[in-house]
Amino acid sequence: MKEQSKFAPLFFVGPHIILFLVFILIPSIYGIYASFTKWNLVGNPEWVGLDNYKTILTNSDSTFYSQFFNGMQNTFIFVGLSVPLMIVIPLLIAVAMEHKEVKFTSLFQTLIYIPGLVSISAAALIWSLIFNAQLGVVNNLFGSEVVWSTTQPYAWLIIIIITIWAGIGGNMIIYRAGINGVSKDLYEAAEIDGAGPIRKFFNVTLPAIKFPLIYTMVMTTAGAFNVFAQPLMMTEGGPRQSTTVLMMYIRDLAFSHGESIAGMASAMAVLLGIVILIISAIQYYIMNRNATT
Repeated sequence: MKEQSKFAPLFFVGPHIILFLVFILIPSIYGIYASFTKWNLVGNPEWVGLDNYKTILTNSDSTFYSQFFNGMQNTFIFVGLSVPLMIVIPLLIAVAMEHKEVKFTSLFQTLIYIPGLVSISAAALIWSLIFNAQLGVVNNLFGSEVVWSTTQPYAWLIIIIITIWAGIGGNMIIYRAGINGVSKDLYEAAEIDGAGPIRKFFNVTLPAIKFPLIYTMVMTTAGAFNVFAQPLMMTEGGPRQSTTVLMMYIRDLAFSHGESIAGMASAMAVLLGIVILIISAIQYYIMNRNATT
């Protein structure tokens, strides 16, 4: 029995390790290898060294160069617009739900969280119908004739709306759990000192939930850099490819209707991964340093 108990943890951890190896680690390693090759997903990869990276980063006459930098620029635009809202809005909702005057908090929490359970493809289809130029509820309700998906800045607006609608529920749950763990004595002491709601938020609530904030900031940013479905289904790249994010170019290169250019797509994916790692590390360092001071 003692020998069996030694192996018991493996039965719990083992399946997760196997899934991680098969679906994350091995594909990631092979993807990095493929970025140094010329490969069409059919034949054997042909080693080309750093040629893919040189073409993407230095050859301004190349289509891959313009695709990478346009895609990265649009990805940064999406991250800059969505991440602050995805952090601030659920935080404000979570704080508001802690007030005694707010009733049916469990119901509101459920309603806000449910959109996150809906497939992003199905959600994009629903929202694209809502913003349809001829049949959409928005245009008919307000008497507008705007073609949302092909006009800027409306194309970005509808992408951000569906992103916030689908994504704030998860962060809200995390913030509510963190706020519930804050000692009530701290709030009572702040009230004795004459602190109002705003001062209590900045001097008590925020310092107490800095680690949940670090987690949500890093994970939300990483997820935003991998955006794909929203701009693809809502705007199909937008006017003059103004909402075509990098993941859309990577998909088209690797799995287009013509011959696959998987090696170049892998190089773009690796560069995107490096950007995510660098920004996540910077976020973690800055917020963790502030949290420990």
